[in-house]
Amino acid sequence: MSVTRSVVTGVGSFLPDQIVTNADLAQIVDTSDEWIIERTGIRQRHRAREDQPTSDLATEAARRALAAAGRDPSEVDLIIVATTTPDMTFPATASIVQRKLGTPVCIAFDVQAVCSGFVYAVSVADGFVSRGMAKCAVVIGAEEMTRLMDWTDRTTCVLFGDGAGAVVMEPGEGQGTPQDRGLLGFALRCDGTKTDLLYVDGGPATTGQVGHLRMAGNQVFRHAVVNIAEAITAACAAADISVADVDWFVPHQANQRIIKGVGDRLGLDENKVISTVAIHANTSAASIPLALDTAIQDGRIKRGDLVLLEAMGGGLTWGACALRL
Repeated sequence: MSVTRSVVTGVGSFLPDQIVTNADLAQIVDTSDEWIIERTGIRQRHRAREDQPTSDLATEAARRALAAAGRDPSEVDLIIVATTTPDMTFPATASIVQRKLGTPVCIAFDVQAVCSGFVYAVSVADGFVSRGMAKCAVVIGAEEMTRLMDWTDRTTCVLFGDGAGAVVMEPGEGQGTPQDRGLLGFALRCDGTKTDLLYVDGGPATTGQVGHLRMAGNQVFRHAVVNIAEAITAACAAADISVADVDWFVPHQANQRIIKGVGDRLGLDENKVISTVAIHANTSAASIPLALDTAIQDGRIKRGDLVLLEAMGGGLTWGACALRL
C-alpha cells in the first residue's frame, strides 16, 4: 500500500560568532570550568550579538537547509519556527523569517513547547506535508536563551546558549513500512502540573517583562530520564520499530548526564548517540537540529539511516519521533 511520508530532504544550522567558554563565565559568576564540566558536560556555548535577533539565526539556518535540499525560497509553502525567544510578542518569528527569506505568501507560524519545540514542530509539519497541504516545508528550531539568563544564578546561566537549526520536509511515497524514508512515528506529551519546575518568571500578561529562566534542576533531571524513555518507547511502537533498530539517537542537548541516563535506561549503544552539548550547551528547541546537522556534516548520519529524536522542556513538555533520512 502506497503512503505519503514527510521526508527530510535537507538540514542546515547556524551559530553566532561569539563563543563563551566556562572560563569566561567564571569571571562573572561563582563557578569554574571543572564544576560545569563535571555536572553538565558543557565546555562552551555561543551567544548572539545584541543586534542579532532570533529571526536572523533562524533565517540563515533555513537558507542552509534549503541549499542542502536543492530548493529555492520561492518553493517554500510552509514555515514553522519552534522558539521560546521570539523577536517580539507578535508577529510570529516565522512571519519575520518569511520576509527575510523572500518566500511567496505561505503558511507561517510559531510553535512554543520550549526545548521540545522542534519535535512538536516536526510532528505538526507532518500533518501538512503528509496530507498534501504543503510540498516544501521549512521547520526551524531557533533560540537565544542567553537573553533569559539571570547572570547571578550559576545553576542556570552556565547551561544555555544560542543557535538555530532547520530541516526541509517534502512529501515522499512509501510502502507503509519502517523501511520508508520520512517520519515514521511520534509521541508528544505535556504535564502542566509540573510548570513550576522549569519556567521564566515573566511575561506580557503577568509582569509585563521578559523575566529570567528558573529551574529545579534535580527534579527536572528525574522527570527527564523517566518520561523521555517512555515517549521514545511510544514513538518506536508508532513507527513499528524497536530501539535496537535505531541507527542514531539524536537527543535534546540539555545535559550530558541526562543524555547518558536516557541512553542507559533504554540500553542504547553509546556509539550511536549524537552529543554536541559540550560545544553548543543547551540551545532549547535548536539543539536537536543543530546536533543532527553536525552529525550529517561530519559523515556519521547518512541517507537511509533510522534516526530517533527526543526532547523535554518547560511545561513540562516532552516527546520523541522516529524518522528515516
